[in-house]
Amino acid sequence: MNVTFKFSYKSWFIRLTIILILGAFVVMSLFTFKVKENEYAVVTRFGEIVRVQNVAGLKLKVPLIEKITRLPKEQKIYTSKSTSILTKDKKPMMVDNYTVWRISSVNKFLKSVQTVKSGEERIDAAVYNTVRRKLSESEYGAIINTSLQKNASGSRNDLNASITTEVRNLMEENYGISIVDIKIKTTDLPEENKQSVYKRMISERDSIAANYLSEGEEEAKKKTSEADREARIIESEGNLVAQKTLAEGEQEAARIYNEAYSRDTEFYDLYRTLQSYVTSLQGEPVIMIPADSPYASILTGKTK
Repeated sequence: MNVTFKFSYKSWFIRLTIILILGAFVVMSLFTFKVKENEYAVVTRFGEIVRVQNVAGLKLKVPLIEKITRLPKEQKIYTSKSTSILTKDKKPMMVDNYTVWRISSVNKFLKSVQTVKSGEERIDAAVYNTVRRKLSESEYGAIINTSLQKNASGSRNDLNASITTEVRNLMEENYGISIVDIKIKTTDLPEENKQSVYKRMISERDSIAANYLSEGEEEAKKKTSEADREARIIESEGNLVAQKTLAEGEQEAARIYNEAYSRDTEFYDLYRTLQSYVTSLQGEPVIMIPADSPYASILTGKTK
């Protein structure tokens, strides 16, 4: 009997301990809640906000009466879907952007939008309306050209800053949402318009290339004409110098001949006659001259 009583007592004690531990957990879960570092824990009673817990740790609550709503404390990023927007000249453009935001007033946020999903829907609508209005004030060509220019980043930043300021004022005042930054990621054409624009861009580039080629050919002709003119001038000057040098040479030769002739006229006549033979008898020609001609006397050996 003693053994049976001991065994029953131990079993009952273990069960009681387990029940007490479970009961403690249940009581703790009913009367306490945990707050994380990256969240707000909003305590509401019958739909009214009682307090906001923003410090991490274990907090107390009234069971069954107070409810806990958790909201993010850190910054969140919302990426809008790519939507079509008409420019000032009524041309469609696909635009997508992202928004960095956080909750700045928990009370105002819960009273106006209540959930993160609903808050992002309000952000999406506000950003879309603002971007649509801003882009509708500019023509399509100006927007495209701005994105291609060297200072495009500056112009794009100005547009982003303007959109951010406008949306921030709206969301902060009405919804307790602080807009940290809004950035337009891409501005693109709808698929059905891309081909026509690409063709127009190719045509414009072809026209620019043709202008460059025309200007190049004109410049080449100009350079060639200048080079030809300079070549003619150089050639003319060279011919003038050559003629002058030749004339001086002929003059000097004539002077030498005159000096030689004046020293021995008979030898000079013989030398000139021999030179004429060399010229006249090339190719073995047939020459008919009188036998008693002075010109034939040297050939026949009848010299004085």
